[in-house]
Amino acid sequence: MLDRRQFIRGAGGLAAVLTGGKLIGGRAWAQGVTLPFVNGARPLVQYPQKRPMIRVTERPPQLETPFAVFDEGAITPNDAFFVRYHLADIPKEIDPDTFRLEVGGKVGKPLSLSLKDLRAMPATEIVAVNQCSGNSRAFFEPRVAGGQLGNGAMGNARWKGVPLKTVLDRAGVAAGARQVVLDGLDKPVVAATPDFTKALDIDHARDGQVMLAWAMNGADLPWLNGYPLRVVVPGYYGTYWMKHVNQITVIDGELDSFWMKTAYRIPDNDCHCVPAGGKPDKTVPIGRLDVRSFITNLADGAAIKAGATAVRGIAFDGDNGIKEVALSSDGGKTWKPTVLGRDLGKYSFRTWQTTVKLPAGAAVLMVRATSRSGEVQPMEPRWNPAGYMRNLVETIHVQAA
Repeated sequence: MLDRRQFIRGAGGLAAVLTGGKLIGGRAWAQGVTLPFVNGARPLVQYPQKRPMIRVTERPPQLETPFAVFDEGAITPNDAFFVRYHLADIPKEIDPDTFRLEVGGKVGKPLSLSLKDLRAMPATEIVAVNQCSGNSRAFFEPRVAGGQLGNGAMGNARWKGVPLKTVLDRAGVAAGARQVVLDGLDKPVVAATPDFTKALDIDHARDGQVMLAWAMNGADLPWLNGYPLRVVVPGYYGTYWMKHVNQITVIDGELDSFWMKTAYRIPDNDCHCVPAGGKPDKTVPIGRLDVRSFITNLADGAAIKAGATAVRGIAFDGDNGIKEVALSSDGGKTWKPTVLGRDLGKYSFRTWQTTVKLPAGAAVLMVRATSRSGEVQPMEPRWNPAGYMRNLVETIHVQAA
């Protein structure tokens, strides 16, 4: 547990070096990256406790994980885990000794819990993927508004904390409670901007898996990933994973806020999609992750040696875990099963690998995952106005020689 941390904003953005309990200085990297879509040039920057990351926006911070990181293994390192804020007034100083989590609303006993109080409760661990709803938004055609993200707004970690159910049970949820409202320390810059609040239905909040986490991969949460406490909602998109959470309120209705009633909503149909350029008649709040897979050791346009070629990657879904991953080396005409790696749990990345023989010339590699519930990635893109939930079968073009 760190004694005190402070952000000092410099000319290049947020501080970049951890020294003597304070975050000072700043560093930008001369080189950048060009992601494979129109206007895909992005700077590489180093923020507090992070290796060089792809910067999408500076205020609020949005940092994307360089995709090669995902080839390092199923667990995403803390210093490479993506960052997504909605509000620019992020906390720059938090004293862990005075930090409190306030629990109130429709409860029998309002609580004010210190980090020490929370750590004294029975802790649990879970490996789970956190993926931004708009991950891969920049690949939508036609393009849509919002952060133009590549494929790096996701990560998988081992989270440790106390189940939200334990805290709610200690407070005593009142009869008739319907939702649990989550709020954090980040705030709007101007009064007209709605505070970022989210809500979980009461049964979901008390399922025993939703967690108030203080640790990530065996260490304190990085500041930009929610230090000192964040909500972990296994199997759900990151919009519900409240960072710097300091207030939990039980209500007997449904949260009527911008971030629930207007933002983070998807078409209310089986595919959560509409014809390109269209608008849905009805929407519902975004929910569970869709099944998805990626090739991680080869980039689109790579030049490789003809013959036996190792191909590997990751796959995940929102609830059931991965049943199988298949690879095509002929543009989807035929498919070959791959070998799955260690199962870290149904909410985790699952690694996979195989070997294919590629003749000299151009080849089109495709990867397709199937969940244990039978959900299969679609071969055709699914479009919605917000650019959410992309899970199209990924395609990599390589040149063998």
